[in-house]
Amino acid sequence: MNSRERVIAAINHEPVDRIPIDFGGHRSSGIMAMAYARLKRHLRITSGDIYVYDMPQQLAIVEPEILDLFGVDTIEMGRGFLIDNEEWKEWVLPDGTPCKIPKYIQIEERSGDWYLLAKDGRDLAVQKKGSPFMEHIHFPMAERDFETDDFDDLAEQFNYSMWTGVATAGGHLALDDKGLQELAAGARKLRESTDRAIIGLFGGNMFEIPQYLFRMDKYFTYMGLYPEAVIRLSEKLFELHLNNLEKWLTAVGPYIDVILFGDDFGTQMGPFMSTAMYRKYYKPYQQKLWKRTKELADVKIMLHSCGGIEPLLDDLIDAGLEAVNPVQISCNGMDPKHLKEQYGSRICFWGGGCDTRDILPLQTSEEVTAHVRKQVEIMRQGSGFVFQQVHNIMADIQPENIIALFNAVNR
Repeated sequence: MNSRERVIAAINHEPVDRIPIDFGGHRSSGIMAMAYARLKRHLRITSGDIYVYDMPQQLAIVEPEILDLFGVDTIEMGRGFLIDNEEWKEWVLPDGTPCKIPKYIQIEERSGDWYLLAKDGRDLAVQKKGSPFMEHIHFPMAERDFETDDFDDLAEQFNYSMWTGVATAGGHLALDDKGLQELAAGARKLRESTDRAIIGLFGGNMFEIPQYLFRMDKYFTYMGLYPEAVIRLSEKLFELHLNNLEKWLTAVGPYIDVILFGDDFGTQMGPFMSTAMYRKYYKPYQQKLWKRTKELADVKIMLHSCGGIEPLLDDLIDAGLEAVNPVQISCNGMDPKHLKEQYGSRICFWGGGCDTRDILPLQTSEEVTAHVRKQVEIMRQGSGFVFQQVHNIMADIQPENIIALFNAVNR
């Protein structure tokens, strides 16, 4: 099997020659740039620069030499873009490591803090001195009257949230004729260059975007107080997402294997909401988006959803979901044996391979190895498993543990 065949077979619950591995295939399976720089030094890799493609999370592009070393089977569609040095500019990570960031990123230093700006110069996020990542500080619709709002300017307000206004590679292109042509060309060229499974990051967040715009605490309150307004907002969001999906997927659909949607439905203790609220506010729209996805392209549908989402899995599967990440095994209800027994034949678990909260940062490399092997033995049963650690590798993780993590998967 080549990598693409291996990943697709795993999602289809078909036999694989080895467990497929994801590292850096999307924005929640990667590595923070400071940890990546230390990993490169540890491996004595002196070629190449450190490219930070995701400013809020400070994620590094994982280079082919390391993808090959760890037997990685995935690649993000964004690697087909920003391939010329002229499209990057110099910056410095919090620990003093030189790096490069996309030239279109607007960032400004003030008294040792770095501010991430919208195109019109409005502050969106701040990276305080010594902090390893950006903090979301601007909520453009927070002072609006939610109950009576018509939400007709949502597309404009997307420009003023850190998560929707600061794009990663590929996402920086407008969905007009010129941008769509560039998207298709970049995705096609990437596909011609690799047999790795290509993941296209679409987003389509129904639950999180209102939090970015109105502020989390306010939106959660509105979910209880103003159900009609929440549904009205969900309908507006759905219309925007569907319009973007039809343009974007028509351009890149022939060249990607997996489309990634996002919505963090879970906390450490369980879902943010009841199943009744999920079914009322979000499921109908995700179901329609995922149905349209299948009509537009031969791609697999994956959702990024952190936390204890086990009570929602039946509904997510019913809505058309085929794979879920990051499988946060430290949360309530997310015991891997239970997940595989209850849902393993109906969905691919893309993650859960290593606990990044208590194991990867705190244990020895030998303990990491033992933990990963235990997780793999459970999750590989019946296929339906792509290995990834639980979310991104954080800035303080030591190289020895990262190496142990990947070496343990298929050995």
